[in-house]
Amino acid sequence: MRNVIIAGNWKMYKDLRETAELLDGLKSLLKSVKPHVTAVVCPPYTSLALAAEKLRGTPVRLGAQNMWHQDEGAFTGEISWKMLKSAGCEYVILGHSERRQYFGETDELINAKARKALVNGLLPIICVGETLAQREKGVTSQVVSAQVKGVLAGLTETDMAKVVIAYEPIWAIGTGKTATPAQAQEVHHTIRQLVGEMFPTHVADQLVIQYGGSVKPDNAAELLAQNDIDGALVGGACLKADSFASIVNASK
Repeated sequence: MRNVIIAGNWKMYKDLRETAELLDGLKSLLKSVKPHVTAVVCPPYTSLALAAEKLRGTPVRLGAQNMWHQDEGAFTGEISWKMLKSAGCEYVILGHSERRQYFGETDELINAKARKALVNGLLPIICVGETLAQREKGVTSQVVSAQVKGVLAGLTETDMAKVVIAYEPIWAIGTGKTATPAQAQEVHHTIRQLVGEMFPTHVADQLVIQYGGSVKPDNAAELLAQNDIDGALVGGACLKADSFASIVNASK
């Protein structure tokens, strides 16, 4: 059985007071999780240190929403792996569709970030996914495959044991629309097959592939029941303790 990773991407929500309230709620609801399930929260940078303190001694892990691919330097507004680790992070989301859309991130840049995270002990959750126009044109497989090849370029078999891929159809993020379990499973299977061509078969077999795109308590179990869906990258539903806990507990 592959591990299941449920990660909550808080995006640009929650100040320090709200962070404390949400995490206090999660601590009471997630005192334990299934042995093969990992729950991760990814608050804004300003809340990371507080979150690390709040989560100490709990099964919930801490992640960040982005990082730069240099160790340090004159990169105003950016944040490094060293800063994230010192704040208590274990995971980092890379290449989220909003980073691609609003900040022009490319597969090459995301790949550089992934390499920097891996060499410094952060576990990257690397995002891929197609737009509505691309799905309607019937090129989902080609688009997602090209992204996977780009973001994983040059990674080793050892690296891949630490990588999580999140498939997030852009048309389903924050829209209330969700890929059907069959649609999601089809793309997840394509990703796993491609990784099996790029790396030894056992790498693909063990790869955790999350689904992201309007995951909610009422659809989580059906999505997570699919053969190649090994978790979720949760948006809006992670901003309330009860709904995020329900998704974590829905894991197969």
